[in-house]
Amino acid sequence: MAKSVQKKPSNTRFVGLIMLVAIVGFAALGYAVSRPRAGIKPVDPTLPAGAAVGYLVGKADAPVQVLEFGDFECPACGQWANLTEPDVRERLINTGQVAFRFFAFPLDMHKNTWPASNAVACAADQGKFIEMHDRVFAAQDKWNGEATSNPKAALTQLASETGIDMGKWETCFDSQKHYASFKGNIEEGVRRGVSQTPSFIIGSKLIPGNIPFDEFKKYVDEAAVEAAAASKPAKASANAPSKVPAKAPAKAAKP
Repeated sequence: MAKSVQKKPSNTRFVGLIMLVAIVGFAALGYAVSRPRAGIKPVDPTLPAGAAVGYLVGKADAPVQVLEFGDFECPACGQWANLTEPDVRERLINTGQVAFRFFAFPLDMHKNTWPASNAVACAADQGKFIEMHDRVFAAQDKWNGEATSNPKAALTQLASETGIDMGKWETCFDSQKHYASFKGNIEEGVRRGVSQTPSFIIGSKLIPGNIPFDEFKKYVDEAAVEAAAASKPAKASANAPSKVPAKAPAKAAKP
């Protein structure tokens, strides 16, 4: 009696199935990456950079000038804003020692940072920069790219808590009115050597990273000494008594 011969399963069919799954997977991934996210218009790559805009906190004529280049979705920026900045405001800004300017510096690695920056800028148009800045940083986990693909809903809720005219805010937000200035901020930051967020320019020094209050204060003290030294010659010359230039000696008459 002849034995039946069992055929081994064909590898061709198995390989073909794997390839089909891979093709479908890549197609789905490509669609997910390329499709517009809900509530977000893509940043126009052809939009020209506008003038850099930094929002002032404190007295403009304070002896020490500080600039921060920060990303609203950056975790380190959020930590600094929530933990260190309150001390900086109370002990250095409110006492008149520091003039602080914040420049939104959106990084491409963060999905929702552009609309978040725009949400704060649109609130600033109505005089509510600090109120919105603080809320956006405190609620990063509600609107960032890991939490949602539609940040507008969360950002709208935060804006409504500041007491602004929401009709004007939403018109501003949807128009991406401030995107050109964010590009200008990026250019300005790069020109000054900024390569990460947060980065601070305190006096003449660029200090990158989430620095603690004591270190921040040390740089402020150094900048204050530099500012005082730079102003002394000007004050001395302004207060110096006027001197009548001496007359040149008379030339001897020729014989």
